[in-house]
Amino acid sequence: MSGTSIAISIFILYWFLVSILDRRGILEKYNISTFGPLPILMIRTTKGLKLLDILARPKFYWRVFANLGIWLMFVGMIAMFLVIAISDFALYTSFLNNNVPEPGKYNAARNILLIPGLNEFIPFTWGVIALIVTLVVHEFSHAILCRVEGIRVKSMGILLALVPIGGFAEPDEEQLFGKKEKPVEENELPLTASIDEIEEWERQEEQRKREIPLKVKEQKPAQEPEKIATRAQRSRILAAGVMANFCVAFIALLLFFGPVLGAIAPLSDAMVLSVNESSPADLAGIREDMVITRIDDTNITNAMDVLYYLETVESGDIIQIHALEDGVVSVYEIEASELADGHINGVPIGGVVEESPAEATGFEEGMTMIRLDDTEIQDVADFVNFMENTQANQTIRAELLPPANYTGALTENGTVVLDVKLAPHSIDSERGFLGVMYGMDGIVECPMLGVSLWMPQSKYYLEALKQIPSLLTGLAGWLILFGLPIYGFAGEGFRGFSGTIAQFYQPVGWAEPLGVGIFWIANTLLWIGWLNFYVGLFNCLPAVPLDGGHVFKDYTYSLVYRITGKEDVSARVSNSISATFSMLILFSFIFMIIGPFIGQWLK
Repeated sequence: MSGTSIAISIFILYWFLVSILDRRGILEKYNISTFGPLPILMIRTTKGLKLLDILARPKFYWRVFANLGIWLMFVGMIAMFLVIAISDFALYTSFLNNNVPEPGKYNAARNILLIPGLNEFIPFTWGVIALIVTLVVHEFSHAILCRVEGIRVKSMGILLALVPIGGFAEPDEEQLFGKKEKPVEENELPLTASIDEIEEWERQEEQRKREIPLKVKEQKPAQEPEKIATRAQRSRILAAGVMANFCVAFIALLLFFGPVLGAIAPLSDAMVLSVNESSPADLAGIREDMVITRIDDTNITNAMDVLYYLETVESGDIIQIHALEDGVVSVYEIEASELADGHINGVPIGGVVEESPAEATGFEEGMTMIRLDDTEIQDVADFVNFMENTQANQTIRAELLPPANYTGALTENGTVVLDVKLAPHSIDSERGFLGVMYGMDGIVECPMLGVSLWMPQSKYYLEALKQIPSLLTGLAGWLILFGLPIYGFAGEGFRGFSGTIAQFYQPVGWAEPLGVGIFWIANTLLWIGWLNFYVGLFNCLPAVPLDGGHVFKDYTYSLVYRITGKEDVSARVSNSISATFSMLILFSFIFMIIGPFIGQWLK
C-alpha cells in the first residue's frame, strides 16, 4: 500500500471517529466542536484569557498599531482588487483573441486554497509550520485588540485536523458586530390562516397580554446595556490581524534576505544530469543528481572545471571524484576510458546572441564548432582558452559541423567554414567577442567519464534572490515577491533550499556549524514570510466575511451617512455595495478557475 493510500485511510478513519463523537455529544461535553464540512476540531479553553489582558495594557500603542493596519488594509485592498480585475480582463481579452490559456496548475482550484498537501506549490512540512504561525498571529492579534477596546473574548484554542493547523480566539460576536435581528415569532399569525386559527390566535394573544404585568413585576432590576463596539473600534480590531501578518512577514523576510541568505554560498555548478550505461562513471557508482565538488586534490566549482581537469588525464588513469548526494560527500574511483570510435570532438552551439558577429556571419543553433583557426576545439575548455587569447576586431576562421537541416554551402569534408570578425567584449573591450552560447542549455558532455553535466548557474540564482529587496521600490519587485514560490524568476518556482537545489549550496560564516540546519531556517523563514504576506493581502479584499470586507462595509456606511445623514439609508447602501463587491470577487475567482476550461471547450 502506498503512502498516499495509508494517509487517506487514516484521514477517513479520523473523520469517522469525529462524526461518531460529535453525534453522541462527547465533543460538546469537553467544549469541543467541529468547524466547517471537514472534520476540523475547535478545542476551546478559557485559560490564557488573563494573558490577553496583560498583553493589551499598552492600549495607546496597540491602537496606533491597529490604525496603521487600517491604512495598510486599504492599500492592500486596492492592490488585490486591481490584481483580480487585471487578471479577469486579461482572461476576457484572451477569449476575444481566441488564445485562451490551457487549464493548468496556475488556475487549479486546489492551488487557490493555502492548504499544505493540497496546494501543489506549498511543501507540506514548511507549509504546516507557516500556516500555524500565520493563523495564530492573525487570530490572537484580533483577541488582543478586543481586550484593548473592551470587547469580551469568550475562549481561545487550537484548530486540529489530525495535527494542529492553527489557533483561534473567539470574541463575543454580538459585542463586536452588534446584536442580530430577532427571528419572526413562531406564534405569529400566518396570512393564510383559517377562521378557527384566527380565533385561537386571538385567545392566545389575550392570555399573553394578561400574563405580561405579572412577568414585569417578577423581573430583576434592569442591567446596564451591554457594550457594543463602535465602527472605529471594530475596524481597529479587524485590521489588527492583517497588520500582524504584515509585521511577521516583514520580520521573517528581512531575516531571510539578510543574514540567512548571506550565510549561504554556492558549492558547485557541476551536477550529474545523466550517466551512460556501463560507462566508467556508472561502474564506479556515480548517479544522477550528484554534484561533483572535487577531482583528486582539485576543487570543482562548475562543469568547466571538470573539463579543464580532464585535459590532463589520459586513458587508463585512475581519478578520485568527490560527489555530494543528500548532504553527504562520497569518493568514487574512476578509470578514464578511451573515446569511442567515430566520436567527434567539438562544442555544440546552444544559441546565438542577437546582433553579434556570429549571427551576422551565419552561425546557427545546432552547429558544432570543431576548429577555430588552427586550433582544434575538442571541448568547451578549448573554446574558452582560444577566445581568451583573441582581440577585438580580429578575424578568425571557424570550421563547424552543420545541423541535419542545414541548406548552406559545405566543404568537401561536409563542414561549414565561416570567416568572422570579432567584436569588442562587453567586459574587456580589448578581448574578442564571438556571440555564441556553447553547450545545450548549460549541458556539458564528458565522454571520458561517460556523464553529462549540468551547470544550473547557482551563483547567479543566489544573487538574483538577494536582489529582490532592492526591487521593491517598483511594481516588478512586489510581483516577483508575491509569485516567488509559484512562478519564481522564469516559471520554475522557488520553494526554498530543499531537494535538488540544496545540493548546490553550502553554509558559510556564522551558519557553518549549523550544517544543513541553515536550510531549515531559510525554508521556515521563507514560508512564514510569504504565507503571512499572502494571507494578509487576501484578507484585505473587500468581500465579507473577510476582514477587509467588514472594514470596507463600515467605512462605506460612514461615507454614505455623511452625505445623507440617515442611518437606514446608509445601512441599505453599504450593505448593497458590500454584497456587490463580495459577489464580484467570488465570480472573479470562479471565472479564473473555469475560464480556461470553457475556452478549450469552445475551440
